[in-house]
Amino acid sequence: MKGRLPVFTSVLVANRGEIAVRIFRTLRAMGIETVAVHSDVEAHAPHVRAADRAVEIGGGPVGESYLNVEAIIRAALMTGAQAIHPGYGLLSENSGFARAVEAAGLVFIGPPADAMDRMGSKIAARKEMSAAGVPVVPGSDDAVSTVAQAVTAAAEIGYPVAVKASGGGGGKGFRIARTPDEIAAAFEGASSEGERFFADPVVYLERYLENPRHVEVQVLADGFGTVIHLGERDCSVQRRHQKLIEESPAPAVTSDLREQIGAVAVQAARAVGYRSAGTVEGLLVAGEFYFLEMNTRIQVEHGVTEMVTGIDLIEEQVRIAAGEPLRHTQESVSLSGHSIECRINAEDAAKGFIPRPGAIDRYREPWGEHIRVDSGVAEGSEVHRYYDPMVAKVIVWGSDREAATERMIAALDDFEIGPIPTLVPFHRALLQTPQWQRGETCADLVGDRAWLRETTAHG
Repeated sequence: MKGRLPVFTSVLVANRGEIAVRIFRTLRAMGIETVAVHSDVEAHAPHVRAADRAVEIGGGPVGESYLNVEAIIRAALMTGAQAIHPGYGLLSENSGFARAVEAAGLVFIGPPADAMDRMGSKIAARKEMSAAGVPVVPGSDDAVSTVAQAVTAAAEIGYPVAVKASGGGGGKGFRIARTPDEIAAAFEGASSEGERFFADPVVYLERYLENPRHVEVQVLADGFGTVIHLGERDCSVQRRHQKLIEESPAPAVTSDLREQIGAVAVQAARAVGYRSAGTVEGLLVAGEFYFLEMNTRIQVEHGVTEMVTGIDLIEEQVRIAAGEPLRHTQESVSLSGHSIECRINAEDAAKGFIPRPGAIDRYREPWGEHIRVDSGVAEGSEVHRYYDPMVAKVIVWGSDREAATERMIAALDDFEIGPIPTLVPFHRALLQTPQWQRGETCADLVGDRAWLRETTAHG
C-alpha cells in the first residue's frame, strides 16, 4: 500500500471459483479484508479458503445460493463488508442486484445500473450504438415476435441470418438460419433458450457473418468523465459461440485499426454514461469492425490485457467504485509483447465439448517466468454439475506471438490435472497447428470431430 489507506476496509465477492480467488488476490494486496460466500457443497472450496471470512448462503444449485440476492446482501451486512464485487457471470450484469446492493447502503463494484440496463438488451444496445454513430452488424431494429415476421426480416437482411435472444449471452439463445426453411426452427430455438436462461423470449435478427474474427476492446471509465481503452483482445477460437482461447494484441489488428476500434469503444462507453471496467465486443470482417454487444463487467479473459499493459483491472474497478479518478491516461497506456490465455474446462473435446464433472485427484499447476494460472480448484476438489465447467485459466506472456505460443505449449505440458477429462490436450494440439500459426480462427479444427478425437487420443 506504500502508506496509503485502503479504499475499503472489507469487500465481499459475490462469486465462486477462479474469479473469486483472483479478485481476493488483488484485494489482499490492497490491504482490504476479503469475504467469500459459498453454497453448502462448496464449504471447503479454494475460493472459501482464500478469503479472510466466509458465509454459507444456500444449496448447491445457483438459484439457491450464488443467485440468492437477499442472502448475499445479508452476508455482506453481517460481516461488515462495505462493497460487493460481482465477478463475471451469475449476478454480474443484473441491474436489479446492483440496485439492491446500493439500496442496502453498500457499494457495487461495477457500472451504474442504468448503464447495465441500456446495454443489457441487445436490441436497445443496437439502437443506442447506431444513434451514437457506432457501426453495428446489419439486422432488425426491433424485436421479431413471430415466425412470419422473422421470414420477412430475414428476406430484407439477406441469408444467412443469426436469430438471437435479446437478453442472451455466452452462446445461449443463438441460432443460425441459412435458408427460409430453417427460420422457424431458429426462431423457436433462440426464443425458448432466451426464456429458459434469461427469462426473456424476445429475439431479433442480424446478418450472420461467416467465420469473422471476434475482437473486443477493454475500456476503463471513472466517475469524472474520463474514458480510455486498453487495446483489444482476439477471442475468435470458440465452440458453440463460447470462447476457448484469447490473446492480445489481436493478430489481424494494425496500429491504425487499433486506434480506430479503440475510439469506437470509448464512444460506446460514453454514450451510456459508463463507469468501471467494461468490454465492447465486435466482429472484424475485411478490416471493418461492427459493434456486437457491451459486457458490463470484468471479462474472463481480462488477464491477457493485464499481461500486456501491466494494469491490474480489478484494482482499477475497486478504486473507481470508491470514487477515485482514473490513474491512467490514454497516452500512458502502451501494449508490450503478446499474451495468450487458454481456458481449462472440465470438458471432453472428443465428444463435442460435453462437460465432465467429477473429482480431481491429481493437480499440479505449471509455473515459471511469465506464466500465470488463475484457478478455482486444487487437488481433492470436486467439479460440480451445478456450475460452469471452467476450472482454471493459463495465461502467458511472450515478446511476440510466437514466443507466447511456445511458452503456452510448455506450460500446458507441465499442467497435471486428472482423472477427469479437460481441454489441456485440445489446447496443446491446436497451438501447434498451421492454422493457429497463421492467426486463423481455427473454426475448421474446432468443428472437426475426427481431429478432436485425435487430440484426446494423444493427450
